[in-house]
Amino acid sequence: MSTDEVLAEVGPRLRRIRKERQVTLAGLSEATGISVSTLSRLESGLRKPSLELLLPIAQAHQVALDELVGAPKTGDPRVRSEPLVRHGRTFWPLTRQPGGLQAYKVLVPQSDERPEPRRHEGYEWLYVLSGRLRVVLGEHDVVLTAGQAAECDTRVPHWFGSTGEGPVEFLSLFGPQGERMHVRARPKRRPEGN
Repeated sequence: MSTDEVLAEVGPRLRRIRKERQVTLAGLSEATGISVSTLSRLESGLRKPSLELLLPIAQAHQVALDELVGAPKTGDPRVRSEPLVRHGRTFWPLTRQPGGLQAYKVLVPQSDERPEPRRHEGYEWLYVLSGRLRVVLGEHDVVLTAGQAAECDTRVPHWFGSTGEGPVEFLSLFGPQGERMHVRARPKRRPEGN
């Protein structure tokens, strides 16, 4: 929908909201400080709405500005993806857009699989949700437990899997070549007087 189409719908919406609340133009004028003639022109579409006019009207009607302008509703933020099964492992995609940083919830069943480290471009972060995750990275062979995390440059030979003691569930964030995750943290407060 174009900007002009959105603006054309504001006037009728203003009139409908005002009538639903059984408020006269004079009553709205008194509540907002906007002249009756300006309010009338807004409702009839003869005057383009501006933020300076819509904010006091939204406050007087006690509605969100989005309701006055008919802003599109934001989509459902939940990611609903079908799980993928590869090499006996189940992956639930947690991101929707292709490319860039990708997130997965991964379930690896109990197995005595022999590690076969591989390498490729990118960077990966792991966070164990439950179970024990065996991580082979270069010369390192470590076990992570629930609440522990690891990160690796995937150009180093690596492998992640079950320790053979039960299933393991973890989160995996993978960034393609050259892409790194950036975490922003609020700086520590300085003591007063510094």
